[in-house]
Amino acid sequence: MPFPGGTSVSHLTVYDWSGPGDGLPGGSPHMHLACTEGYVVVGGFGRVQTLSGAGFQETPLSPLTVAWFSPGVIHRLVNDDDLRIVVIMGNGGLPEAGDAVLTFPPEHLADRETYAKAASLAHPDKAYASGEDGARERRNLAVRGFHRLREQVEAGDDKALDEFYAAGAALVADRIPRWREVWESGARAAAEATGEHLDALARGDHSHLHAGRIAMEPPPSDRRFGMCGRLATYDL
Repeated sequence: MPFPGGTSVSHLTVYDWSGPGDGLPGGSPHMHLACTEGYVVVGGFGRVQTLSGAGFQETPLSPLTVAWFSPGVIHRLVNDDDLRIVVIMGNGGLPEAGDAVLTFPPEHLADRETYAKAASLAHPDKAYASGEDGARERRNLAVRGFHRLREQVEAGDDKALDEFYAAGAALVADRIPRWREVWESGARAAAEATGEHLDALARGDHSHLHAGRIAMEPPPSDRRFGMCGRLATYDL
């Protein structure tokens, strides 16, 4: 039984490390190519900075705020005061299968090997004192690329976003068959099951109700260094 709608859920404590350039504390800017992402703010205060076809925007985040954005929206979380979020991802399993591209400068987006080295916290060519050091370096690199992209967009460079989108699409092209499998067995299957239930009810058939059950997942035992903060994930 999948989580409602075939989505996924995680708990995020946003990094409070100061970033390069503007000194703002927060996470690693990135985009998703196939998934809509939603935030439910459960504590603290902050902002999400976004770049999209609508330009640069900044949306305030406070307790009980709900905000969401569709594929292609580049987003950067800013932690003004102990920002904590429950993250809801469409197409559960796709982000875990790699549906995210960080806003590294263009030279780090040239090919999959170069990108993977920049994005990895455990690449053999790197030696970090801790996972935190690696997460900081990755975040700082993504923020520098975000600043550059923002400057281009605000200067009226219509090609800047498209070039980033094209680079991101090329980086994930070989993953699409696997993504399709995840989607078909998750979000698509959940939607089709709802259609089957509606068809049955329309016929006066309520037999599927006998198969109802409850499922639960206990609190995660640890947190990993995610793109935007310390991340507690659930295996749904």
